[in-house]
Amino acid sequence: MSRSIIRDILRLGWPVFVAQIAIMANGVIDTIMAGRYSTVDLAAVGIGSSIYYSIFIALMGVLLALTPIASQLYGAGRHAEIGEEVRQAAWLAVVLAVACLVALRYPDPFLAFSRLEPEVEAKTRAYLEALSWGVPGQLLFRVFYGFSTAVSRPRAVMALNIIGLAVKIPLNWVFMYGKFGMPELGGVGCAVASSIMVWVTCALAWLWCLLESDYRCYGVFARWSWPRTKTLWRQLSLGLPIGVTFFVDVTGFTFMALFIARLGPANSAAHQIAANFAALLFMLPLALGNASSVLVGQAIGSHDMPRARSTGLWGIGTALAIAVVVSAAVFLASESIASLYSVDAGVRQLAGRLLALVAVYHLADAVQAVAVNVLRGYKRAVVPMLIYAVALWGFGLGGGYSLGLAGIEGFTAPLGAPGFWIASTAALFLAGGLVTLYFLRVSRQ
Repeated sequence: MSRSIIRDILRLGWPVFVAQIAIMANGVIDTIMAGRYSTVDLAAVGIGSSIYYSIFIALMGVLLALTPIASQLYGAGRHAEIGEEVRQAAWLAVVLAVACLVALRYPDPFLAFSRLEPEVEAKTRAYLEALSWGVPGQLLFRVFYGFSTAVSRPRAVMALNIIGLAVKIPLNWVFMYGKFGMPELGGVGCAVASSIMVWVTCALAWLWCLLESDYRCYGVFARWSWPRTKTLWRQLSLGLPIGVTFFVDVTGFTFMALFIARLGPANSAAHQIAANFAALLFMLPLALGNASSVLVGQAIGSHDMPRARSTGLWGIGTALAIAVVVSAAVFLASESIASLYSVDAGVRQLAGRLLALVAVYHLADAVQAVAVNVLRGYKRAVVPMLIYAVALWGFGLGGGYSLGLAGIEGFTAPLGAPGFWIASTAALFLAGGLVTLYFLRVSRQ
């Protein structure tokens, strides 16, 4: 049984991993290209992307309720009901897009924390405005993403994200450097390229859903559906705690970036490199977590509870084993990795120190990524939300502020950016341990 579970996790997980890598590669490309354009542009892209993801990922998290709902329906063989859930999720995406657009156009509550230099703040605002145009397409694409993964069709998402990456690279070059008569926008050009890219992939995704025969049994385009209060409430009751959990997780990073911005552009740039690489590493355990969650949901839908528990356990174990190897490699190559991102010697040196901490952080990240996703397969999201709020906001962000900016009297002077990463690592170990224990309790019932 264990071999078949691991095989199923890897079979479903590898296309998700490639798809996530393609998404993250967009951020890596933006970071590298902005870093080579100027330190100010790199800082603006780093701070702007932190604000964007704090807002966008929290709202996207609400849409992730579709995946466990659809995967359990799939496991139960109730395929015709999935189409209605998808249509209702699309309505939810439209409403969330409006909220995200407003937040990105008025980012003052976030910028107030960072005390940015005027040039960096102006570029950050322009970057967020340019990104806002792509939000509706991005959220609608995420509905397709969650739906396709739930019904074990992740390869379509993988192909579309690779196409998006292929579109993104030349668009960055055109808008950053003002090619073919376009204005030279620097780091803001990355956001313009991203907005164009997401609308291209969104249009292709739903065209694929319409034309591909494997999707017809779900009846997504079988009829028109107006919003249904009961269905939307069911999705929101599961999606809101997931969204809040994402918000807590991402805002931990966002406020790290905003507080570190007080230390100057060089520290912001080094933190952006470390955060970007940590997010890239996260893609593998996230893919394993998504695959495990879907398989757990399908097992629950078919009333095979022992397989659901075993899938969660093997998912966590597989992610941790891989993370040990990856973390060792990152620790040994931290300075070399930093040199890929920036030509500034001071930024490279500090980024190398932070990447060594990222290597330890990744171990906790791998465990919690799978454990929390498996719990979503069980439709359990409220307790993980509370765990993350206390651990990441209280211990992570509060401890980071004390270690990084304030210092602890009689113990240590302010450590700067490394202090934030030390506290975040400890907080994530706490969160990962607690959500794993909660999964063990839930899966026994």
